[in-house]
Amino acid sequence: MAGVGDAAAPGEGSSGGVDGPQRDGRGEAEQPGSSGGQGPPPAPQLTETLGFYESDRRRERRRGRTELSLLRFLSAELTRGYFLEHNEAKYTERRERVYTCLRIPRELEKLMVFGIFLCLDAFLYVFTLLPLRVFLALFRLLTLPCYGLRDRRLLQPAQVCDILKGVILVICYFMMHYVDYSMMYHLIRGQSVIKLYIIYNMLEVADRLFSSFGQDILDALYWTATEPKERKRAHIGVIPHFFMAVLYVFLHAILIMVQATTLNVAFNSHNKSLLTIMMSNNFVEIKGSVFKKFEKNNLFQMSNSDIKERFTNYVLLLIVCLRNMEQFSWNPDHLWVLFPDVCMVIASEIAVDIVKHAFITKFNDITADVYSEYRASLAFDLVSSRQKNAYTDYSDSVARRMGFIPLPLAVLLIRVVTSSIKVQGILSYACVILFYFGLISLKVLNSIVLLGKSCQYVKEAKMEEKLSNPPPACTPGKPSSKSQNKCKPSQGLSTEENLSASVTNQPVHQKENIIPLLVTSNSDQFLTTPDGDEKDITQDNSELKHRSSKKDLLEIDRFTICGNRID
Repeated sequence: MAGVGDAAAPGEGSSGGVDGPQRDGRGEAEQPGSSGGQGPPPAPQLTETLGFYESDRRRERRRGRTELSLLRFLSAELTRGYFLEHNEAKYTERRERVYTCLRIPRELEKLMVFGIFLCLDAFLYVFTLLPLRVFLALFRLLTLPCYGLRDRRLLQPAQVCDILKGVILVICYFMMHYVDYSMMYHLIRGQSVIKLYIIYNMLEVADRLFSSFGQDILDALYWTATEPKERKRAHIGVIPHFFMAVLYVFLHAILIMVQATTLNVAFNSHNKSLLTIMMSNNFVEIKGSVFKKFEKNNLFQMSNSDIKERFTNYVLLLIVCLRNMEQFSWNPDHLWVLFPDVCMVIASEIAVDIVKHAFITKFNDITADVYSEYRASLAFDLVSSRQKNAYTDYSDSVARRMGFIPLPLAVLLIRVVTSSIKVQGILSYACVILFYFGLISLKVLNSIVLLGKSCQYVKEAKMEEKLSNPPPACTPGKPSSKSQNKCKPSQGLSTEENLSASVTNQPVHQKENIIPLLVTSNSDQFLTTPDGDEKDITQDNSELKHRSSKKDLLEIDRFTICGNRID
């Protein structure tokens, strides 16, 4: 038995056994195949290490759970930070949008004031200069036999248009006497508030439709009366166009009268509920226009429509005040009763326009500088109508650009003034004459200021070159190169001298054998068509023959007759 134990002992403590693993001097077993004791630990030791790490994680989780509390959450919310400079471009863009919205009221009101004075100039023209021009045209027509028929034209085209405007104005004025304003007022007053609200909305839509089609009717009449005619029978075509124009002006004047009557009923209602509903209708306009996509051209059309709408509302308020003051025997105390309601109507219009344009420019990434471009375009129309080669009257240009036709509104205002103010005695007639001279002075002063401002805006927009180089009149049958040399404008004058000369000289009648070249207005291409190379203004006679004979002012203003489009 002892031998067996002795035999087993060397296997335990000997340094070199066959089956047992070798141990180093520290008593640790050395894994076979390892060199220097750097091999991976055995499986039981790896499991023990992983278990230690897992237990450490669990302890950290338990410690984190015990440290979570409402106080720690509030502390984290109060002390957490962030860096805005990491997204500098985004915040810079948002700040520019805010600055743009803050600039919109100022820039918009500049455009509105300029446009309102343009409408006022065209409106005063009907009362002041148009009667004088009609008188001069009739005087020329009556004294024509004294001078002899040295010219094929009895009257100039502008004089023919003036006579047509004057005759339409007189006929529609006498036709308006058959419309009873008092009966219309009591008929509208008897309707319910909801009916009146619907009627007022329908009248606004009808006014825009009438304005859109009315200028086409008037332009058709002017062109039919002034176009060159080969046969005398062709002059008969003016008659149906004339009756159509008279019917349009009369119906449009009645429409505006119903609008003014509805507004007058709203002013005189006891609880002012109708007036409040009508003013809230302006804010519905924001919903219908703000969330639509707008380009610069569409915004220009909307701006022109807003200018026309605001000026028309001013004239309607004037008519309402005149009718109310007549009913109260021109008591000045009653004017202060109407003053708060008038201010509320004007303030609501201004507020709606500002909010609408501010958000339209914000949503469509349009800068506030675009309104200065719109103002320059309107100024270009005014300056171009004062040139020698002007192709249209300024009042008609404003009508096409803004949709504002002064004839129906002038007929209604004359009808209301003559029925509200009784002129009796020499002193009354003297006051009327003085008032007429005052209107002429206001018209002349307004025209001078507008012309000066327009020249300034055109120079700032660098558009004076388009005005200082008007299309020359060249003799047909000549080569284009020779005609260019003969028809070049004088280059010795500076740009400012050409501009001032072109807007002060009067148009000169040209001979029959001279064909003036009609060039589309640059203001219509401004903000409506992409910039491109300018076409040569002197073309060959063969190219003129290929032009359509029906090309008239309507094609020139094809981009501008949509100012009263319902968006």
